[in-house]
Amino acid sequence: MKRWLIGIGIIVVVGAIIAFNFIRREKGIEVTTEKVKRGTVQQVVTGSGQIKPAVEVKVSAQVAGKIVGLYAKEGDRVKKGQLLVALDPQQYQASVERAESSLLAAKANEKKALSEYNRAKELFRQNLISEADYQSAEAAYESAVSTRMQAEASLKEARDALNKTKLYATMDGIVTRLNKEKGEMAIGAQFQEDVIMVVSDLSVMEAVIEVDENDVINVSIGDSADVELDAFPDTLFHGVVTEIANSAITKGLGTQEQVTNFEVTIRLDNPDTRFRPGMSTTVDIKTKRLDDVVRVPIQAVTVRKKSRLQKKRNVEEHTATEESSSDDEEMQEVVFVVENDRAVAKPVKLGISDDTHYAVLSGLEEGEEVITGPFKVLNKSLNNEDLVEIKKSKKGRKNAD
Repeated sequence: MKRWLIGIGIIVVVGAIIAFNFIRREKGIEVTTEKVKRGTVQQVVTGSGQIKPAVEVKVSAQVAGKIVGLYAKEGDRVKKGQLLVALDPQQYQASVERAESSLLAAKANEKKALSEYNRAKELFRQNLISEADYQSAEAAYESAVSTRMQAEASLKEARDALNKTKLYATMDGIVTRLNKEKGEMAIGAQFQEDVIMVVSDLSVMEAVIEVDENDVINVSIGDSADVELDAFPDTLFHGVVTEIANSAITKGLGTQEQVTNFEVTIRLDNPDTRFRPGMSTTVDIKTKRLDDVVRVPIQAVTVRKKSRLQKKRNVEEHTATEESSSDDEEMQEVVFVVENDRAVAKPVKLGISDDTHYAVLSGLEEGEEVITGPFKVLNKSLNNEDLVEIKKSKKGRKNAD
């Protein structure tokens, strides 16, 4: 009887061990999942930069001189035609007076030459002087006319220089920068600016950002944009792309850190009166948009070598396949779908993406359950037809209060 009981006990223990090993062996990889749904995917291109007025005028002198009057300071609102800067006019006033004197002399000389020319013409008609004498009087008169015209031009130039000693506002706006003080020299030059002040129209503001060369091809004139300013952390502003640069901005040329960007300008809608030129901004430009499209979480998309997408065979065949696959084998974008407690790898064709989802053009259907994590499992270890176990979300604890 005892031997019979001992035999039964051994059978039970062995069966328990076999059952335990079977259960442990059949336990699947723990994963998280999410149902595939339809929705909107909005592609966004992000860049950072600064805001600036759409229109700003640099007030600079075209003639050199000491600043004897500054009639606006930084922050002042000015009107078109308002006097802003006065330069010392003394030397230019003197130049006008010299030019006026030269013109008077030239006119007197012209009058004398005309009289002599008319007299010579009459004498030549009566054959009382030679043709050479007549031509000489004619040339003297033409020279006097030329001298008078040069004197008039010099006077006009001198008056123009005198007028340029006073600088006026060419538009309504606000003085956003003042570079000179009363008593300093303004270095006037025709081809080189010596900016005294800047007048800006702050009612129309732009965000000028840099966009990576790989992203700028997705941006078009007229695209809408969301604009964030560091100075206004809780406020979102809106705008429209008005300009895309044709020339690149390259930083770190010839180094491993070389970056190539393009400037994109966004006109802001209803700018805040507290905006100041130079404020830092980050802009999200809304490019392509797909509505009512099958979409999948970004973290659900991974890549696999095509050989790993085949169904599991025996261990020897599976190992041989892995060893024979080369490192440069073509990779396939896939999403793992849970079917009958198994992870089934499905190749997908992806469209645009936003911060959280890809648009799926083909390969998935609405309602399928895709594996979204853990990352390490999805990225490396999960294979086609692996047994999986869906991790159940923990129920939130009730508030003790």
